[in-house]
Amino acid sequence: MIGISSFISKAVASGQQLFKQQARNTFILKRKWPPALHKKGGKIPKMKARHFVYDLVEDTNVQKQPNVKVILKHFVDGVGNKGDVLNLKPMIAYRDFLVPGLAVYASPKNLAKYETTEIKTTEEEKFSSPYVQRTMSCLSRLVLNVTMSKLQPWTLEPWHIKACFRKTGFVVPEYAIEMPPVAIKGPDLKLQEKEFFITVTINKTEKVNVRCRIHHWATGLDRLPWEEFHWKKPLEALIPEQAPILEKMPLPQ
Repeated sequence: MIGISSFISKAVASGQQLFKQQARNTFILKRKWPPALHKKGGKIPKMKARHFVYDLVEDTNVQKQPNVKVILKHFVDGVGNKGDVLNLKPMIAYRDFLVPGLAVYASPKNLAKYETTEIKTTEEEKFSSPYVQRTMSCLSRLVLNVTMSKLQPWTLEPWHIKACFRKTGFVVPEYAIEMPPVAIKGPDLKLQEKEFFITVTINKTEKVNVRCRIHHWATGLDRLPWEEFHWKKPLEALIPEQAPILEKMPLPQ
């Protein structure tokens, strides 16, 4: 059996590369045959080969580690607000939150520390959900195609907008939709080259403006020709008061 010092000496002499990172492994062992106890005033019993035979009691490499609690220092999209306490697996907590500096261990000292003004934020800095920021970003870049009849009369209402959102994969209730200040009626082909925005309230808290464009739909010979990448074109505002806000809203790439 080669001792660790002998192993290192031979590895250095042969030019072998040693371990660069310490492995944190723990093996709990138990002697299979315990040696005799030393009697006071007697000779120290000699250790024999069988006394160096061990049974493995526990191996931390295969043992499931308990979760780690951390406190978020910043808002993390899809995770939580500043000051939230998370219960995570050790590797995820270390790699994704502690090393990047997004969180600290939820020790009693840190819990007491971050309950003070250091972690307190105003209501404007907090989001009602971890996913609100991502949802607002998606909606602000969306060009909602509002498909209306080219032949039958209509007045644009929230349930029309709700149906159009559903086609794009968003579930938006009618009470969360704030319509423009003027009524939009059709069919009117003058609206085909105009745009406006509606306001969506998320979780009854955050508001985001969504760009909308009306497309008149019909079948057969009454159908309008399809224009490729029409959603990328900046168009004239249907409501002049909305023009400054529409100019600042991003367009999809």
